[in-house]
Amino acid sequence: MAAISPQGRTELLRPDGSPVRVLVVDDEMSITELLSMALRYEGWQMRSAGDGRGAVRTAREFRPDAVVLDMMLPDMDGLAVLGRLRRELPDVPVLFLTAKDAVEDRIAGLTAGGDDYVTMPFSLEEVVARLRGLIRRSGAADRRSESVLVVGDLTLDEDSHEVTRTGQGIHLTATEFELLRFLMRNPRRVLSKAQILDRVWSYDFGGQANVVELYISYLRRKIDAGREPMIHTRRGAGYLIKPAAS
Repeated sequence: MAAISPQGRTELLRPDGSPVRVLVVDDEMSITELLSMALRYEGWQMRSAGDGRGAVRTAREFRPDAVVLDMMLPDMDGLAVLGRLRRELPDVPVLFLTAKDAVEDRIAGLTAGGDDYVTMPFSLEEVVARLRGLIRRSGAADRRSESVLVVGDLTLDEDSHEVTRTGQGIHLTATEFELLRFLMRNPRRVLSKAQILDRVWSYDFGGQANVVELYISYLRRKIDAGREPMIHTRRGAGYLIKPAAS
């Protein structure tokens, strides 16, 4: 399977600014783990199930924006699972995983209402690309330019370097902008000081880790001042950004 692209992108967001959700249904743990790694690298939320009954139960609770579904499961086939999923979530797009030579399965899956398929062995990049297309076409994600990151009422344009919150412009220095961009590309994900240093200041940065705390404080003064906070500290773990509590 191909390596994951180093450019993790999170521009596909739900209308409320939260990450899109994907349910992976496969009884092979190795496949589930690989897909989980790829999807979380994109900044998406992910749940998994190892059989059809678990898939329906998880879909009912998780309310995914897309489903990756193996045609062969231990308790029922993929078409039966698809039927049950459609009763719970009639509009959720489904991407089938099929054996390379199972032409009949692919035709049956698409005829039964599946939206797309990939054959095994597959490329992780292809799965992610196909999911992106399905999610965009379904309307589950906010249709914004790929250069625009949105978390709650905070918007960052990677091309123009404009940042706004509730429509009000916010001036950031170059370093503050890079730090905010890294946080917004990973909404709701705790990022350690080491990860932030590596990404924002690069591996050869010779300063102290407290520079992260300093710049987080700068961002808070500009992003959160007088508003519900979006930038949060997880003591001993790192920092994260998420939509403000309503």
